[in-house]
This record gives sequence, C-alpha cells and structure tokens, in this order.
Amino acid sequence: MKKPKRVLIVDDEEIIRDSMAQWLESCGYETYVASNGKEAIEVLRDKPIPVVLADLVMPVMDGIAFVKEARRLFPSISVVIITAHATIETAITAMREGACDYVEKPFCPEAIELVVANLTQHQELLVENERLRLALHEKNRLEDLLFKSQSMQRVADTIRAVAPANTTVLIVGESGTGKELVARALHNLSERKGKPFIAVPCTALPDSLLESELFGHEKGAFTGASSRRRGRFELADSGTIFLDEIGDISNKTQLSLLRVIETKEFTRVGGSELLNCDVRVISATNRNLPSLVKSGAFREDLFYRLNVVTIELPPLRERREDIPLLTQHFLEKFSAEQNKPEIEGFAPEVLKALLEYDYPGNVRELANMVEHAVLMAGGTQVTLEDLPKPQKALDDTYAQPPAGLTLREVERIQIEKTLEQTKGNRSKAARILGIERATLYNKLKAYGLM
Repeated sequence: MKKPKRVLIVDDEEIIRDSMAQWLESCGYETYVASNGKEAIEVLRDKPIPVVLADLVMPVMDGIAFVKEARRLFPSISVVIITAHATIETAITAMREGACDYVEKPFCPEAIELVVANLTQHQELLVENERLRLALHEKNRLEDLLFKSQSMQRVADTIRAVAPANTTVLIVGESGTGKELVARALHNLSERKGKPFIAVPCTALPDSLLESELFGHEKGAFTGASSRRRGRFELADSGTIFLDEIGDISNKTQLSLLRVIETKEFTRVGGSELLNCDVRVISATNRNLPSLVKSGAFREDLFYRLNVVTIELPPLRERREDIPLLTQHFLEKFSAEQNKPEIEGFAPEVLKALLEYDYPGNVRELANMVEHAVLMAGGTQVTLEDLPKPQKALDDTYAQPPAGLTLREVERIQIEKTLEQTKGNRSKAARILGIERATLYNKLKAYGLM
C-alpha cells in the first residue's frame, strides 16, 4: 500500500491551519502543522516533509526568514507562500529567496489541493530521477573505479570474480591507469575487507632497505637498526599486501618474495625466528614482465607465482568514452575540496579538448588537469584558459625522440624535457612521467641531472 504524501502547514492562525489540514487529509495527504517558522523548522528536522504551505506574516520567524532557513537546511524542499493581496510584492521577494509559488488569500481549498498535488508530483519526479541517477552511477562504478567503456567493464567483471579468492593477482598497465584502485577493490570485495591493506611502492626505497621494509629487521641487523621493526608482511597479516612496481626489484628480493609466497613464512632481516603470515599478495607493474623473464632480469618462477590471474588496465586514450564520466567526477570532487560550489561544469570547447588529448599520464594526469582548472576557474564554467598551459607543451614533452639513441639516452631526454616544462618542479614532473618522486630522484642522480 502506497504511503500518503506528507504536507506541512505553517500558520499562526489555528483555524486556518486546522481547516487546511482537514481538507488535505480528506484528499489523502498526511498533514503536520506549526504555528510559526521556527516551530516548522523543528518539525522538518524530525521528519522528511517535501511540501510546505507557509503564511507570509507570522511571529517569531516570518515566511521569508522561514524560506531562507528551510532552503538552506533542506535544499530540495518545496515551499508555497500564503499571502494577502497587500503583500504580493513581499511574496515575490520570498520566491526570490527560494519559495516555488504563492497563493493569495482568500483562497479556495481546491486551489490549495491543486498546488500541493503539482508540487508533490514534482517531488516524486525528483526522487525518481535521483534514484535513476544513482542506479546509473552504480552501474558505472566499482568501489573507486569509474567507467563506461566495455574494456573497463571487463576489468570490473574480473575483479568481482577474483576478489573472493585468496589467489595472487598481477595488475599490469601504464602508470596512472589506477592499478592501486584495482588492488583496493579486490581487497574490499573479499573476506579480508576490514583487515589491513598495506601498499608498498617498491621503487620508492633503495634495494638495500626494501627487504627490511617488507620483512622487518632485528635490532642491530645493520647500521641504524636501533630497535626491532615489524615489516609490511607482518603488518598485513590476515589482510592484503600490494606490491607496486614489482618489476623493478632486485633478484635477491625476488627470491625472498618467492619464498614467502610459497611457504607463508619469513624471517626478519638479521633474525632467525621463522614467522608465519596469512597475507594475500597483489602486485602491479607498468613493465613487460615476460620480456624481463626472457632477458633474465625477473625470475620465471616468481612471475608464475604472481600472475595466477592477470588484470590488464587499458590506457585512458583507449577508453575515451570514460573521459566525460571521470571529468565530471573530478570536477565535483575538487570543487568541493576547494570550496567552489559555483562551478557548474565545462564549456563545450573544454570537453572537446579533453576528449582529444592523449593523456600520457592517464587518469592521474586527467585528475591533475581538472584540479588545476578548478583552482584557476573564476566563473561558473571551466574554460580553455583554466586548463594547464600551454596544452601543446604536454604533447611536445612526449614528442618522438631522434632515432639512434639508447633507451637510457631517450629516458634522460624525456626527464629533462619534463623538468623544463614544469620549471624544475620535481613532484609535478614525477606525476606527468607516471613515476614516484623517489624514482625520479634516483634517475636524476644516475643521469647527473642534480
């Protein structure tokens, strides 16, 4: 059975509010009454009531003050002002403050019922539209992953299928495609949800310290080890450990990882005590592991242990239909963070430019571009002038290098170009290049660019 629709009647004259309540109840509405605006606000705090009939002239809090406060607290509420002919101009002022209609005294009950019926229908449409919007949003979302493309839908289907298992998963894709978001989704959709999720950026630490970071160390294990320290595997016990950029670790660390995956046991650096761990291992890389295996740079046995299931993330340029959805999400996110609710959207030429760009930094780069645009925007729309400048410089940064260079020389040139474009800002350069800041720092040292 359908619930009756609620209406609140606010009037300081008891006979008026009671007679309106009786009439609307006879028409099938559930009515509530209040003698002034302040009392009405308390009623609304207690019960969700979509439609309000409020007298304009009341003690304590009049109709205009009530409209302001009600719309501030309940933005979707519909308020109808009841006014005498002499106060029509004031009623119009109330509509400027957010009232959706007004009714003149004296009025006939049928006129009131017609206004309430129309507004109730409007409120039902708003609720249904929001329900459909949320349903569509959920269809295009898995945890923090947003998508519309078929390629990402296949990724989402794989995540849902694999998440409940304890098997290892290898996530591959270019930097900035969202590999950690996939790892977190796998964790959150598993029985390990609520247990630790420990992310380890394998390139952020020198190899000499990575084993200590992963497995912990005993006091005195090396210079500076002044006390025992628990490692990431110990901290992740009963949860998930995410090993990011697994393709960059040394052969020695590879062997240690292989042992802990196979036996679920490890020892701290400098220790002899055998520790057990119940940890699901998820790893990620932007490198071609089969090629590294073929060249001998990555252990074949570890590779097969890590990629029982492989999830491949497509670059953003290959799923352009996701760009509008992602762009709107980032706009809402950064507008809220920067307290800029006045920004309503993008100028058409901005969306065109965003759809045509190739995003070498993938989703991470798109997020950075939108955040920059929100910071720079001065009106209700993001314009081309608000995007990072110059847009062409981003394309030039990734221009084809001359032939005949070694990979090392090509990498050095790209780093130099990116630092030039960012005016020496290493954090921004690392984001554009899709690497950790520590990795960029190490490469700068290696190439003598510091």
